[in-house]
Parts: sequence; C-alpha cells; structure tokens
Amino acid sequence: MKTRHTPQRSCIGCRSVREKRDLVRLVLTPDGEFRLDPSGKLAGRGAYLCPQASCLGLAVRRKSFERAFRQPVPRETVAELESRFEEYLRARAVPLPAETQAGDDVEAEA
Repeated sequence: MKTRHTPQRSCIGCRSVREKRDLVRLVLTPDGEFRLDPSGKLAGRGAYLCPQASCLGLAVRRKSFERAFRQPVPRETVAELESRFEEYLRARAVPLPAETQAGDDVEAEA
C-alpha cells in the first residue's frame, strides 16, 4: 500500500518546515484584505506560521510578512493580524488539567 503524501510548508517566523495542518495560514485575499485562515481554504496568497506567539514576533521583526505577501504591509495591518492571531491561540488553548478541578472540590469540603 502506498504511503500518503503530506504537504509541508515553512513558517515565516522560525523558518522551520512542518506539516501544513500543523501551521496557521495567513492570507492576502484578492480584495486586498489580510485575514487569518485556520481552514487553509481561502483564496489568495498565503503565508504560514507556527501556532506560537514567538514565531509571530520573529515574523514581525524579520519583516517576513512583506516578503511572503510580495507587497508592503502597513503597521496597522500587522498589529491587527497580531491581535487576531493571539485571539486564535487563546481560543485553541487546551483547558487546565483535571487535577485543578479536583483541587477545587477539596477546598469546598474544608
């Protein structure tokens, strides 16, 4: 049986190569709008980031957005993308372990 090919992309922040599904896509739509594209299916020019705030910081510092989108990206737009990316990371965050919830029960009994 053949092994299935998994697409790989480079993070524009840390430049590491990872599976496409492990990265978050940012896209410049044909309308000229910059958007976060978690589904990876929006039309337009895409760039990929690891789901870590540190990679976003590296991309901003290295001006990787301009290079990836092949055009200047205004600071306001970068700031908006940063806030959307951070919201996305918070929404994806894993809930606290069950032991925290068990600790709450112990306090209620005391």
